[in-house]
Amino acid sequence: MEFNHIPVLFEETIASLAVKEDGIYVDCTAGGGNHSAAILARLGETGRLICLDRDPDAVAAVRRRFAGDRRVTVVHTRYSAIAAVLSELEVDGVDGILMDIGVSSHQLDTAERGFSFHKDAPLDMRMSQDGTTAADLCNTLSWQQLAEIFTKYGEEKFSVRIAKAICAEREKQPITTTFALAGIIAGAVPAAAKRAGHPARKVFQALRIAVNDELGELERGLQAAFDCLVPEGRLSVITFHSLEDRIVKQTMAKWCEGCTCPPEFPVCVCGNKPKARLLTRKPVAPSEEELARNPRSRSSKLRTCIKI
Repeated sequence: MEFNHIPVLFEETIASLAVKEDGIYVDCTAGGGNHSAAILARLGETGRLICLDRDPDAVAAVRRRFAGDRRVTVVHTRYSAIAAVLSELEVDGVDGILMDIGVSSHQLDTAERGFSFHKDAPLDMRMSQDGTTAADLCNTLSWQQLAEIFTKYGEEKFSVRIAKAICAEREKQPITTTFALAGIIAGAVPAAAKRAGHPARKVFQALRIAVNDELGELERGLQAAFDCLVPEGRLSVITFHSLEDRIVKQTMAKWCEGCTCPPEFPVCVCGNKPKARLLTRKPVAPSEEELARNPRSRSSKLRTCIKI
């Protein structure tokens, strides 16, 4: 099976990395390898690219795509494990790191992966294809726990109603498919809520984030990635919703922060110095042309920081 993924902010992202011919780069979310291919095209014979992904479909696709290119190393792992990977490869530091956060086009469009409420399939949502599924959560957690997930990760205002409806339905039969869950959600929310888009969107997002621990992985991965950069190395991160972007924005702001002493102190006693600087003060958003070409890019944002 081909791993087809449509990258967003493609040209902007590659430009933000300022790829050097002899540099070492890590694509933390290799997907179908489109970003990786663009980085490789800018590398010389002495350059190196390390591709990571936790989805075995993506890993297989990237290995096929770059088979025979000695500059490429592909590793099946979460991106939060970047430090361990580089240590194993005896790489002391890298010049640039790319993180394209969230679900891929391949995962959304492959029905059997269970990410989409538009296609009937097993209720799965595991990026790694291993561990707890979305069906497991829906059939085992209390309504309070489900409501917390829907509120925290989906910002769903009808979380309690939906969670209680799920628990009531599973008493009759287990919830095992995407259409079954989408139908329960549709029946639990007021009619007015359905006019603002599909009522299952936020709940599916929340379950996906919970199943894959996406926000925890992002927090761990950001710090691990930054620590692996050489001075003047660049970290570029693409996010797709406010929860992700808030983490990236706040983390990069913290790295860029200098002295934190109260203004009344005559001299600095904290000793805190900026560890990074932002490439652009505001995040890069998709152009009107990209939005017309790929509607899935509408919420994407690109933030880049440079290690000092």
